[in-house]
Amino acid sequence: NTAIGSEALNDNTTGHSNVAVGYGSLDANTTATNNVAVGVDTLGAATTAVRNTAVGAYALDNATTGGYNQAFGYHALGNLTTAVNNVAVGYNSLAANTTGAENTAVGNYSLSNNSTAHSNTAVGYAACQGNTTGTENVGIGHAALYVSTTGSYNTAVGKSALIAAPTANYNTVLGYGAA
Repeated sequence: NTAIGSEALNDNTTGHSNVAVGYGSLDANTTATNNVAVGVDTLGAATTAVRNTAVGAYALDNATTGGYNQAFGYHALGNLTTAVNNVAVGYNSLAANTTGAENTAVGNYSLSNNSTAHSNTAVGYAACQGNTTGTENVGIGHAALYVSTTGSYNTAVGKSALIAAPTANYNTVLGYGAA
């Protein structure tokens, strides 16, 4: 293990192959292995989580047992607790996600309200931002699927594509503002 910073890897007992850089990073870790935490409170609640990477203040800071998650950016995947196989890149991307698995969010605020939904892909500023429980959506472009909350199986490509369909299912749209 490598720990740099006050309270980094503070509670570690048998966890190994971890890197913690920054105040409180991996501080609750007991037996977790193969994690990388860089920034204030990154992976701060992780006790037995494995193979996570968190870079940016408060990234993955509530993850307890979740594994195989990658978070880059301030508060990226910040509320995740037990979910697995998520990728979040950007300020507040996938920030509200707790147990949703296999989501990919690239861009500030992308999928930021997603809580338990799985298998979503959002690329672009605020893409799929409103999604909470909708599954298997793809939003590519600035604010694509922006207000979709519970809709599933949608594909929206283009700036503001399918922006006003909060519960719509099984749609495919292409182009600026396409509805």
